[in-house]
Amino acid sequence: MSDSVGVVKTKFVTFKDDFFFESGRVISQVTVAYETYGTLNEKKDNAILVCHALTGSAHAAGFNREDEQKPGWWDSMIGPGKAFDTNKYFVICSNFLGSCFGTTGPSSIDPHSKKRYALKFPVVTVRDMVKLQKKLVDHLGIEVLHSVAGGSMGGMQALEWGVTFPYATKSIIPIAASAAITPMAISFNAIAKFAIMKDPNWRGGDYYDDVMPTDGLAIARMAGHITYMSDESFHGKFGRRYSAYEGIYDFQGFFEVENYLRYNGYKFTEFYDANTYLYVLKAMDIFDLSYGRNSLKDALRLVTAQSLFITFTSDFLFPPYQTEEIVNLMKEIGQNPQWENIQSDYGHDAFLLEFEVQTGIVRDFLEKVK
Repeated sequence: MSDSVGVVKTKFVTFKDDFFFESGRVISQVTVAYETYGTLNEKKDNAILVCHALTGSAHAAGFNREDEQKPGWWDSMIGPGKAFDTNKYFVICSNFLGSCFGTTGPSSIDPHSKKRYALKFPVVTVRDMVKLQKKLVDHLGIEVLHSVAGGSMGGMQALEWGVTFPYATKSIIPIAASAAITPMAISFNAIAKFAIMKDPNWRGGDYYDDVMPTDGLAIARMAGHITYMSDESFHGKFGRRYSAYEGIYDFQGFFEVENYLRYNGYKFTEFYDANTYLYVLKAMDIFDLSYGRNSLKDALRLVTAQSLFITFTSDFLFPPYQTEEIVNLMKEIGQNPQWENIQSDYGHDAFLLEFEVQTGIVRDFLEKVK
């Protein structure tokens, strides 16, 4: 297709120097999985880093195989003529630290013990993820990024980039994100973590050579799916429809929404690791942009990049008022952020679905970045 980046190969780089985590823990080497789209220009000043969400991967656009049916997770936003126009920009997407899609994480083999890290892997923070992304960007010979963008947990990473490496990016685009998640969001994550850890097959995280904790991981994902949608989208997609007339007066039948949660929960277990889910949920829970920086306002004083914030009116997981707080604080300290609150019934998933309206906003912003 003319608007596709086509077939893309996932690349890997291993950094063999010690990697120091925010917690003080150290591992001896880290591998990063990443993909690139477009061409880096001679000045190396047209690069954009796209950060993925909680369970995403480096495969953001195009296809990894000729016969692949499903493109990368943000394919509608990355490519020729799209929001992140690969005719203009060199787009990078790396799998973040602690994941299970190629970058080192709890499911990876510890080079010293020759066994999977499991719970011996250090707790990962968003700051750790960004630190590793910076190593990759340096490896690619890029001194200053044109922009760092991402949705959900990817937006958290974009925010962290703006604060931790203000000299290394001209702009940030946090979408459907916040400086810290709400107590409600932590509560849903707690249900997910309990579901995994109470599965008898979890065995303290040491399950790799035995039966996987499939039920626990499936239930955990179900809890997550509830937060990704909105009341309007649940009504529109499922209503109170029952999947069959049988089973209303026993426990054999299910509402369509129950079937949806069950299907997606167990489908998730086919490609995702349970320990990894614990780690990424923990990273989301403990992320706080103000940590170690006195206050959120003081943290935002460090941002020198131009900033575009995008939110969605029905986002249950990252409600727009959280971004409004950030924007107001930035204005108080003399910054000039752009904030677009898009009307949508899709809930938090809108950043993966509302492509048309996001495209115009992002394209116009990127063209103004100096």
